[in-house]
Amino acid sequence: MSALTLPSVLAFDRKLEPSDALMYSGDWKDIKNENAWQAIELFERRNRAVKSNFKQEVLDHEEELQKQIAEANLAWGDDAALNHENDTLKVSFSLRVVGGLDKPSVCNKVEFESAYSEKIKDYIESDIAELANRYACNIANGRFLWRNRVGAQDVKIIVKHISLENSIEFIAYDYPLKETTSDSASVMVLAKLIKSGLTGDESILLSIDAYAYLGNGQRIWPSQEMVLNSPKGEKSRHLFSIKVKDKNIAAMHCEKIGNALRTIDDWYPQYSETQSPIAIEAYGSVTQRGVAYRSSKNDFKSLLLKWLNSDGTESISNGDKHFVTAMLIRGGVFGEGES
Repeated sequence: MSALTLPSVLAFDRKLEPSDALMYSGDWKDIKNENAWQAIELFERRNRAVKSNFKQEVLDHEEELQKQIAEANLAWGDDAALNHENDTLKVSFSLRVVGGLDKPSVCNKVEFESAYSEKIKDYIESDIAELANRYACNIANGRFLWRNRVGAQDVKIIVKHISLENSIEFIAYDYPLKETTSDSASVMVLAKLIKSGLTGDESILLSIDAYAYLGNGQRIWPSQEMVLNSPKGEKSRHLFSIKVKDKNIAAMHCEKIGNALRTIDDWYPQYSETQSPIAIEAYGSVTQRGVAYRSSKNDFKSLLLKWLNSDGTESISNGDKHFVTAMLIRGGVFGEGES
């Protein structure tokens, strides 16, 4: 039997579907009072700052350098902050966990789909709990708050589900960002819910509220919108907001939330050096560092084919199986288009 190759048409639907996250201002003492939180609206900030970045040809020309240093750096952009009477940021979103991992959403090669279904069903039966635990950890530790988590005096996460008599509560700092798994009772309860969504016939819908105790009037960090070719002299920073009941509420992109939840990859070869988990990406790309950690035979497609073509005597490691399955949960289009 010839080795399997990727179909020309192959795609998987995303299995973790976070909503955009809305941002509210309130007080730490009012965490249990849902009516005590006010939507945070964006405002514009205009500053006359100092220039600090110059091209080399300017640095080499003292007269031109002095001229440009004397010029003001005019900054105009969106900003967001807590009300000055409030000390805590609330970030709210929902997370839908969807099953159906045993089949691609589209696949035009029957033998590939058959081999895939056989391997993934065995994995789901024996190993899917590992990934569920890791996703639960990234909810518990508040990684999805990104910069809003840095320097907070305290961070609390509250998760609700219709099946729970009481909500699940986490103190985020009890779960370090460098640790990807936890055996705490609360994480295990949440992981069990996530696992049931990934493996069951019905999706699981979680409601997640995060509270970051920042201090009165402190600046907060919504997602930044990408605006290409912004005209010179116009507003240069555009923050994300969602209109709800005639208010433009500061918000975080669902993609940014999703990236945080899937920051579970500590199976890549250089992990022993970096000691830092990265987001699940086909080539282990980390744009902030300008590095792709899975560019040589450790990428998603190479490992998927190696796994499906194994005959039981030679396969990929458990860590690689976790990575491949997490990529399938992430979803995407992976076919090798015919020329």
